[in-house]
Amino acid sequence: MNFLDQFGDEEALTVSEYTRRIKTLLETGIGPSWINGEVSNFRRQSSGHLYFTLKDQDAQLPCVMFRGNASSLSFDPEDGLEALAFGEISVYEPYGRYQLVVRALVESGAGKLHREFERLKKKLQQEGLFDKDSKKSLPLLPRAIAIITSPTGAAVQDFIRILKRRGWRGRLILIPCKVQGQGAADEIVNSLQLADTLGFLDLIVVGRGGGSLEDLWCFNEEKVVRAIHDSGTPVISAVGHEIDFTLSDFAADARAETPSAAAELISSAFLESEQTISEIQERVQACVDWKIQELRQSFTSVAAKLSLLSPRATVETSYLKLDDIANRLNSGVSAVFHRKSRNLASSHARFNLLQPSYAIASSKDTLNNLNHRIHGVADKALAEVKSCLSQRKAKLEALSPQATLKRGYALFSDEAGRPICRAEDVPESDSVEATFHDGSVWLRKDLESS
Repeated sequence: MNFLDQFGDEEALTVSEYTRRIKTLLETGIGPSWINGEVSNFRRQSSGHLYFTLKDQDAQLPCVMFRGNASSLSFDPEDGLEALAFGEISVYEPYGRYQLVVRALVESGAGKLHREFERLKKKLQQEGLFDKDSKKSLPLLPRAIAIITSPTGAAVQDFIRILKRRGWRGRLILIPCKVQGQGAADEIVNSLQLADTLGFLDLIVVGRGGGSLEDLWCFNEEKVVRAIHDSGTPVISAVGHEIDFTLSDFAADARAETPSAAAELISSAFLESEQTISEIQERVQACVDWKIQELRQSFTSVAAKLSLLSPRATVETSYLKLDDIANRLNSGVSAVFHRKSRNLASSHARFNLLQPSYAIASSKDTLNNLNHRIHGVADKALAEVKSCLSQRKAKLEALSPQATLKRGYALFSDEAGRPICRAEDVPESDSVEATFHDGSVWLRKDLESS
């Protein structure tokens, strides 16, 4: 049995084709998600893109955040930061590496609040606090309304202004309380209980203007959510802006996107019949829920297909390639720079050897060496000449008449100074001069003896 029979005879795929299959499988099979972890290996490219790793004690996830998303960050990420990232998985085909393309990044404090929000939401939902069946219908013509909010905030002024503008006529009671910070939740609960015990109110509105998740957190506290759910008087939750959702919104009998929207809801109910509103609301809600579900499914399928064809995906892949090329280019430029620096240092050293000052110094050293050598040779030659002269002087002195005279000989001469070499040459005169080594004397000739 050959390999084709054992493993099948399907046509072999190229690495690119196989990697593209993996990319399609990952990007279409795993939807966008929130991931919590610790930031490490953080790096900011000159292009503005951010590269980092999200890790916990068991795993690591490579991440990239492109410049368009990174420019909206309100903080500077750094290694060791606990963060919550939202994004979708992607595969960078040149390296066959999967990574998370981060679209949003929040600090750990907000991440903890998000997790606590989801935990409380799940807990209270399981207890039935958010069930539609437990919600009370809003009154058709509320004549007495209480609004629980900060008396100094812009929310209450907008609420009153819209009610007046839309012609609402009724009794409005402001129950002041803190809507942010320590002790706010207790004051909201006390205000709700007070409003519910008054007995003449048709509707209670709890709200404030927008803010961060921390600013709105008192409306997510369990005691506030339970107080809204347990209220015998219908409650409208009007907290934050359009994009803000709190647990109070889910527990209230109705949610308004803002305090101004709550005023519009109340005044609109004042103009329409309760039956019409109830029927339309139920039909629209059912239709919207069904349509949203249908569109969500359709959108998920289309989004998965479009993500592979999206220009953004191509652009982002190009960003990755450009960053890769930039890194390699920087490495190449750095290597060339170091090589040129070494060549320049070598050329500088060779140039220094050719400078006149260096040649002069070298020539001076050579002249000094030659001078020392010449003096040495001259001294040696002089010593040799002196030695030779001394030897010849000794020889000459040994051969000189003076040396002979020192051995006891004498030199005789006549009065004219002529040397007398033989006895027969002695003159007839009366005297001759005898020269010894230490002087001379005159001798008189003895005529009798001769």
